[in-house]
Amino acid sequence: MTSEKKRLRVGVIFGGRSGEHEVSLASAASVIRALDPAQYEVVPIGITKDGRWLAGGTAQKMLPEVLRTGQHVALTAEPDAAALVPLEKTGGASLRVDVVFPVLHGTFGEDGTIQGLLELAGLPFVGSGVLGSAVGMDKDIAKRLFIQEGLPVGDFIAIPRSQWEQSRAKALALVRKKFRFPVFVKPAALGSSVGMTKAHDAKELTKALDFAAEFGQKLIVEKFIKGREIELSVLGNEAPEASIPGEIIPHREFYDYEAKYLEEGTRLEIPAKLTKSQVRKFQDYAKRAFRCLECRGMARCDFFLEHRTNKIYINEVNTIPGFTSISMYPKLWEASGIPYRDLIDRLIQLALAEHREKQRTKYSIELPEGAGGALEA
Repeated sequence: MTSEKKRLRVGVIFGGRSGEHEVSLASAASVIRALDPAQYEVVPIGITKDGRWLAGGTAQKMLPEVLRTGQHVALTAEPDAAALVPLEKTGGASLRVDVVFPVLHGTFGEDGTIQGLLELAGLPFVGSGVLGSAVGMDKDIAKRLFIQEGLPVGDFIAIPRSQWEQSRAKALALVRKKFRFPVFVKPAALGSSVGMTKAHDAKELTKALDFAAEFGQKLIVEKFIKGREIELSVLGNEAPEASIPGEIIPHREFYDYEAKYLEEGTRLEIPAKLTKSQVRKFQDYAKRAFRCLECRGMARCDFFLEHRTNKIYINEVNTIPGFTSISMYPKLWEASGIPYRDLIDRLIQLALAEHREKQRTKYSIELPEGAGGALEA
């Protein structure tokens, strides 16, 4: 008589304290639907907009309902506990998970903060660790690392919010000296085009900087590159693979939040119409960008292909890309031969492999017997 294989208990974390809260819910719902119930037991873990953690108990619960009626819990930072501890006296027991799939976008989810908590808890988790998440989230730091790696980056400047608020004229003069209009303005550490504006003149630039400053402590002004928007998905740990490229063809002036999530009309062309040489170059750049930011598991790499020069520019790397039914990351892998459900399996296996690799690292020194006295003296 054979014993039934134990299912992995997967904690899917969604929601969060960011402007991309609603996007996260859509992504998480898709991930949960794709997790094979024969292999995985899903534990939905919602984070409200004010930061409360709520566990839903079963995957059948609708995610907005988890955020309304779930059990209030906290993840203990003690390694080996790996438990969600009830915070209210409701008779609920601690809930253990085996691996975590964070489906959080933006602040407090994609920026290394929750990855640090999961590291403290000793839990395997899908995606990049603290370093890769943090530098991938900060577009200023990421672009500097891309330049050091020798990757082509469009002109940009970073402006601290405090500098903009204290010396607006100086900041405007700096931008006007470096760029011709139009320019793109956005917070340095957000995704899904939240807080982003295309400024066509000085008046719009002021409004754009004010708007971006509502969402971040550092602002980015970028050269407008007239060209095609090409994206690739990357999968792996230290030896990543890159998908075939796809192209975003927005129906609006640029691919902003509304075009991504609220309106129809934007087209995804997979595969993108490119030469074999261009495909190879995009894939090489994507894998180099992934490695130079110390990414793990997954990332979506976004590029521009300039019309006038046919030059490729890397724009950014998203360490927790969208996972909705219309998201580019899973669509590109599906077109590259990895169906959605298999992709989720691969990501979980990569998380477990990375966790095993981390466990090989020593974090304390084993002193010879009797050597402790010297340190105590």
